[in-house]
Amino acid sequence: MASSAAALVVPALKKHTGTVIMAHGLGDSGAGWISLAENWRKRGKFEEISFIFPNAPSIPITVNWGMRMPGWYDIKNFGALVSDDQDEPGILRTRDYFNSLIKTEIDKGIPSYRIILGGFSQGGAMSLLTGVTSEVKLGGIFGLSSYLLLHDKLQSMVPNENPNKDTPIFMGHGDSDPMVKYQWAKMTAEKLTEWGYKVDFHTYKDLVHSVDPTEIDDLEKYIMEKLPVMDQGSQSGL
Repeated sequence: MASSAAALVVPALKKHTGTVIMAHGLGDSGAGWISLAENWRKRGKFEEISFIFPNAPSIPITVNWGMRMPGWYDIKNFGALVSDDQDEPGILRTRDYFNSLIKTEIDKGIPSYRIILGGFSQGGAMSLLTGVTSEVKLGGIFGLSSYLLLHDKLQSMVPNENPNKDTPIFMGHGDSDPMVKYQWAKMTAEKLTEWGYKVDFHTYKDLVHSVDPTEIDDLEKYIMEKLPVMDQGSQSGL
C-alpha cells in the first residue's frame, strides 16, 4: 500500500479491553473523525476502548480529474461504485492494511471479538468488505453512507468457515444522499442479508452525504452493545 500518515489513536483510559477502527471517506483524514472519540470521552463513554483512525494514502482519483487526495482506492466514475469497473488492486491493498490493523490489536492481547471495524463512505465500503472476508471473528462491522465493493466476487473471498456470518452489521444512510445513492445502500443491505449476514439498516430522513446526531447516537448504542464494559467495578457510572 502507498505510504500514508500514521493512524491516529485515542487510547483507552482504563484497562484496554476492546478497539474500534474507524476509517474516513475520500479526501478526508483520520483527524476528521477523531472528534467522535473525544466527545465520547468527555461524556465518560468507552473508557476501556481504544479508537484507531487510519489515514488513507494520497492517490490519483480518476473521477476528480486525476487529482491526488487521500483515498482507500481509485474511483473511475461514481456509477462505478456499484458496477464491475472498480479498482480491485487498490481495494485489496486496503483490505490487507485494515487486516494488519486488526492483527496489531490481536497481538496486543485484544480478542478479535472485541474489535469493531467501520467507517464512512469509502472507509465504510472497505470495512464491510474487510469485515465479511476477515479470517477472524470480529465484534462488529459498520458502514455509514457506504456500499458493497466487488459484489460479483465477494462471496468467493469469504473464508470457508465464514467467521463473521453472525457478526452484527450496522449500516446507516441518508435518504437524500446525492453521491452514494440511498438505493445503493439498500441494495447492499439486501444482498448481505440474502447471503445470510445480520444487517441492521438505519435510514436518516433528509440526510445528504454526511452523518447527523441521531446516527451517531445509534452508532454509540451499537458499540456499547457489541463491546460491553468488562470492568464493571471501575466503570459503574456508565
